[in-house]
Order: sequence, then C-alpha cells, then structure tokens
Amino acid sequence: MILVFVEDPTDELSQQAVAFARGMEEEIEAVTIDEGAEYAPATWARTLVARIEQRSPSAVMAPGTDRGNEVLAHVGAMLGQPMAANCVSVTPGDPASVLRVRWGGSLLEEAAVHGAPLLLSTAAHVVAAGPIGDVETLPVTADASELDQMVRVVERVPATTAGVSLTDADVVVSGGRGVGSAEGFAVIEELAELLGGAVGCSRAVTSAGWRPHSDQVGQTGTKISPEIYIACGISGATQHMAGCKGAKRLLAINPDGEASIFASADYAVIGDLHEVVPAISAEIRRARGG
Repeated sequence: MILVFVEDPTDELSQQAVAFARGMEEEIEAVTIDEGAEYAPATWARTLVARIEQRSPSAVMAPGTDRGNEVLAHVGAMLGQPMAANCVSVTPGDPASVLRVRWGGSLLEEAAVHGAPLLLSTAAHVVAAGPIGDVETLPVTADASELDQMVRVVERVPATTAGVSLTDADVVVSGGRGVGSAEGFAVIEELAELLGGAVGCSRAVTSAGWRPHSDQVGQTGTKISPEIYIACGISGATQHMAGCKGAKRLLAINPDGEASIFASADYAVIGDLHEVVPAISAEIRRARGG
C-alpha cells in the first residue's frame, strides 16, 4: 500500500502525486491534514508518522511542493529514513531506484534510495492530473511536542493584487543587487509600468529587504514565462535562472561584461542600469509622443 499525503485535494499538483502513485500499481490511501489546523511542518509530519505506524505502507509520497517536500523531510528525520525529492520515476526494489529533478530542472539524477518505507515527493507535471477519489482527513496528532510547534504559521499576509502578476505578465522587469537600494527600484517600476509589465527581483534583493518575497523570481521564488524578461543588475545565478528560463526572450543589463547572465541572454547591454533603464523609458515616451 502507498500512503499519499495530499496537501490540497483541489490542487493540480496533489492530483498529479496521486496519479503518479497509482502508476505504481499498488493500493493507494490518500490523506490530508485537517484544514482548520495551522501549518506546522513537524506537527503535520508527526501526524503522518502515526498513520505510517498504523498502516505500514511500502511507500509514502507527497507532491513536490514547498509543503510536500518540507513535511516529508520531517517524516524522514523522525523515521531515520532518507527522502528523495522531486522524482519523475521510481523502480521499486531494495534499494529502490529513482530518477529525480535537480537544480531547478537543469539536470536529472539517478539515485538509489535505501530503507522502508520509501519516502519520495513527485516532480510537477510528470503525469497528468486525475480525480483523487476518497481522501481521509487526519486530525492533528495530540502527541506533538512543544519542539514540534516551534515552527508554525503565525500570520498570513495577503499578496498585493495591484497590477499584473508575475505569473501572468507578458513583460517582467527585474532588479538585482546592482539596483543598490529599495529606492533604486523606482526606475525599474517606471519601465515596468510603461510596458504594462510586472516588477520582479532576485533573492539578494529580498534578503536585503528591498522588495517582498512575492516579487522574487527564481528557484525559491516565482517561476515565470513572459514574452520578454528584462534583468537589470542581476548576475545570473543558477537559482535565479531556474525561475526565468521559461521567458521567450531575455534582455540583460549589467555593467560587468563577464556576468554569467549574458550566456543566456538574447539581448545584452553592458552598462549602468541607472543610466540605461531611464534612457529606455525616455525613448518609449518619445516614441509614444509623450
């Protein structure tokens, strides 16, 4: 029997995880956590561990979402078992063999996974989503310790709904460390507004507190696929490129002619973004007669 942790029965990635498990031709038991319980990864994992001990599944699976991976990693720690994230295929055995996505989809890794039960999360869009069927809702375990509750959701901050979103934008103008400050994003915002686009940023920017995490493009941020991505003052770290690789065209603006982002750029401008970006905005206004 395969136990599948379903983060959200209505979510496509959870539906894909169940479809993936069904492809292994074993009995499936899908469970979710009581939606009234605030998210606490270790507590949710403790709840799943209790079910694992009751049912002794051959494998435990989850969608390769942030929560799916985090909860299953805690399950592995509690059981003393390895966990394989973002798998695209699995061959049962002792040890099991898995093929999984690494480095934001830039490579595939074949790995042997020892131990029982087999713990793995599924990569997105490996199989088509389908009806999940019956999903049992588990109440949060009463055995959670104070330590299990150390990390939990204490506040929810709604994302801004003003303007076009990063995921829907045909044009995204992003700034990196080279912007220099939160105030320096004024020129980025100006160009994005003129082009009817969205403003993005790199992880270094959110780490510095200049922009909210919801603006971050990258492996640990938002993955985008605009018609054109304008990267200003961004060096081109692998994690960032994993988030923007879906862009149809990439325009990079950077004063360092050796910046790695230029290797992926369709158009390159070697120069100071504080001079180049305002010049682009001014030219757009001139062309529009403004």
